Amino acid sequence: MNADQEFLEYVVKSLVDNPSAVRVDRKVDEMGVLLTLHVDPANMGQIIGRNGNTAKAIRTLLRVVGMKNNARVNLKIEEPEGGMRSAEPRMKNVDEVVDDLKL
Repeated sequence: MNADQEFLEYVVKSLVDNPSAVRVDRKVDEMGVLLTLHVDPANMGQIIGRNGNTAKAIRTLLRVVGMKNNARVNLKIEEPEGGMRSAEPRMKNVDEVVDDLKL
């Protein structure tokens, strides 16, 4: 296992309630290193953090680890099936918007 992958697993396992469900896949191509993080759906909020601040901090730390190893490291957080985010946001029609205004 490489240093960047070990580091990510260590940090994420320290943050989540279910560390046994943490899995990191590593892929190297011409763009650099891509680490894909898989966690328990119940722990997604702990990884993302408020306004995405925890995820941003993890990505920043991974860039530092990558710089030490002369590599560009990117993080992709895999969204679990049935996640909170819907595939396509639904547009409201005019009547629903007017109803929301409660005029």
